[in-house]
Amino acid sequence: MKPATDFAVVLITAPDMKSARALAKAALTQKLIACANLVPRVESHYSWRGKIECATEVLLLLKTRKSKLAALEKLVLAQHPYDTPEFLVLTPTAGNKKYLDWLAENCR
Repeated sequence: MKPATDFAVVLITAPDMKSARALAKAALTQKLIACANLVPRVESHYSWRGKIECATEVLLLLKTRKSKLAALEKLVLAQHPYDTPEFLVLTPTAGNKKYLDWLAENCR
């Protein structure tokens, strides 16, 4: 195990696979992330404009360096179809050394 405090996992929801794939491809192309996991058919329940809503969405789990977060957020805000997209950053405490080395190499 290796400390992972320089890295982040970003959670984003998208309305469909087409949008999720486009966001993942754009982030990968710009080297803002090393990996994107797309989890289809997530059932989301939330409050929006005073009403309780329910929707089926795609959850993106993006793995990146903390130094890339501002640029990644800017990309997501510019390309996401939602007015207020989810952009939630989680900081891992540790991870497999080989994986973290790979992640660092692919987020330059």
